[in-house]
Amino acid sequence: MSQISLSLRRRSAGVDRRFFAGETTAAAALFLILAAVPPIIAGYPTYILPQYMLFGVLAMSLSLLWGFAGIVSFGQAAFFSVGAYAMGLMMHQDYGFNPAYAGILIAIPAATLLAAVTGYFLFSAGARATYFVLVTLALSISAEQVAVSQSGITGGWNGLFVDRMELTFGPLGAVSLTDDARMFYFVLVIVICVYLLMRRLTTGKFGKVLVGIRENENRLTALGYDVAFYKTLAFALSGGVAGLAGALYATHANFVSPSLGGVLFSTQAVVWVAIGGRGSLLGALAGGIVVSSLTNYLSAVIPDYWQLALGFIFIVVIVFFKRGLAGLLESAFEALRHWRTAR
Repeated sequence: MSQISLSLRRRSAGVDRRFFAGETTAAAALFLILAAVPPIIAGYPTYILPQYMLFGVLAMSLSLLWGFAGIVSFGQAAFFSVGAYAMGLMMHQDYGFNPAYAGILIAIPAATLLAAVTGYFLFSAGARATYFVLVTLALSISAEQVAVSQSGITGGWNGLFVDRMELTFGPLGAVSLTDDARMFYFVLVIVICVYLLMRRLTTGKFGKVLVGIRENENRLTALGYDVAFYKTLAFALSGGVAGLAGALYATHANFVSPSLGGVLFSTQAVVWVAIGGRGSLLGALAGGIVVSSLTNYLSAVIPDYWQLALGFIFIVVIVFFKRGLAGLLESAFEALRHWRTAR
């Protein structure tokens, strides 16, 4: 056991490097800036930013896999759509209690179960990176096709309209989230909670084991760790987080469509994480928010070339900033610290 503990301590350096010294300050700054949006900038930004924050949560779910375990998934959109449709279908039912709560309680386990079953069969069979990518691509394609084919339930390409949820507190009353500012702060609180929980998870033993798997899977196996179990668990957790993001997206956007489960949306999640920084949860979250905002802006300014512009930005980041924006900021903080020390 002492050898295993020593190995984990050595591997923890990989996690520590990715949670650079200023991440707590950067996270606080990001959340404070977001919290200041509704009172300062009313209107469209207050409406649209919660969607981008939920895209950031989806990016964090991929960061858990790609950044820490070294597993690239093109199936995150499938889990996102499972959560979205679960919320949409529950909001159309009347069970005598808050349907939004039922939607969330179904969305998370359903997406988690789908990811766990998929991961179990893949990882227990020793599937490698290339095969895993292909299967997750097929998962996204299947999710989109199921949503289209089951039009009697999902609405097909016409989509499914979803009402805004409300928060009920039993005899204490209820709070409607039809107001954009209220919905904004509700989503912000959820995003902060998810970020803090995932950060605690990845800086603990579980995160260190995932980094060990990424760096040297055979060594972790030799040390007695069930690598397939940890991979499956990480995939299941990422699926649950993506399902939660999808459920909240459905009730915020008031609409769910099959494209939410498609390959294109999964690919966008990969781009968000790559640009934000796959080794940092905060970088992935910021990448989802910033790149989505930039996409919205570019599509309005240069509607014919915005995809080309975004592709160019992606290539520049991949070539010159391999650790994304988070890595760039980390290097800048490190350079500043050395400069102050030199003085």
